[in-house]
Amino acid sequence: MYTAAAALYPQALATSITLPMEILQAASQMASVRDHGISQVRFLLAGQACEPMTLSSGITLQPDTAVSDLPPLDLLLLPAIWRNPLPALRVATDWLSLLREEAAKGTRICSVGTGSYLLAEAGLLNGRPATTHWNYFEQFSRRYPAVDLKSRHLITQSDNIYCVGSVNSIADLMVHIVEDWFGSPIARAIENQFSPEIRRSFRAAAYQNEADSSHHDEDVAQAQQWLQSHLCSPVSMELLANHLQLSPRTLNRRFKRATGMTPLSYLQSLRMASAKDLLRHSNLTVGDIAWQQGIQDVSYFSQLFRKHCGMSPLKYREAVRGKLFNPEVNDRS
Repeated sequence: MYTAAAALYPQALATSITLPMEILQAASQMASVRDHGISQVRFLLAGQACEPMTLSSGITLQPDTAVSDLPPLDLLLLPAIWRNPLPALRVATDWLSLLREEAAKGTRICSVGTGSYLLAEAGLLNGRPATTHWNYFEQFSRRYPAVDLKSRHLITQSDNIYCVGSVNSIADLMVHIVEDWFGSPIARAIENQFSPEIRRSFRAAAYQNEADSSHHDEDVAQAQQWLQSHLCSPVSMELLANHLQLSPRTLNRRFKRATGMTPLSYLQSLRMASAKDLLRHSNLTVGDIAWQQGIQDVSYFSQLFRKHCGMSPLKYREAVRGKLFNPEVNDRS
């Protein structure tokens, strides 16, 4: 079972807690079907004490545990801070030591919007890429000059530290975590459930300071970069292995150990993410999109897409475009 917790402070924005909670709980329910109904995720609300907390918005939440009693965590979520984040920092000093401890343990820590101020205040973003809510870019840069602010990215990752710029973007990150924990089929089902028309893949949205900073195998990192650069070309794993001066068997074993998937599966996931973006934002035919992914057989591409996304390419295009805002329709109403 995975254990996730959200920090509760009075200035927290409730939607930046409830949306990740619902996504992870939905994924847990789907994953439990194949494991005899056993829950796969426990999501805790952590406060300074276990007394009900009324947020600035007027919403009252009941903590499940005090900070001092937190169990080992797989994920710690720092909600967005309502309005100016600086007053919140003055009453959140107890969180700073906890953040340093959890980061040192390797816990995945995710901040939403101005929740990144807490990470920066704890010194965990120095020399790292980070983002925050767009309205506070200048203030954040002045206060934390040692942080590499990525104002053009909605998501950043550096090792086990993630920042997202908005509540909308936390859904993209949660889908990525769901895929990491439970695999692609469940992640795609969750993505389709939670408004596919506004979702972007993690790899499309995120700034990562390494090809995949969850591992430290340099050959595998080179393989990932090579696959990314050859995304639109027909490739073979033998060619990649020769490029790295490894045997195909050794490459496959090390790649799977480092990333949890084979090189071919990793390449397919990159191609499907690229295909989804083209289906959203272009009028290219399915055949043209398949060709741009280095796949000559349109039928095979459609089968692969259905396997990853749970629907055909044309159905996906219809789903994501059917709900897009159309100003011409609005003007006629």
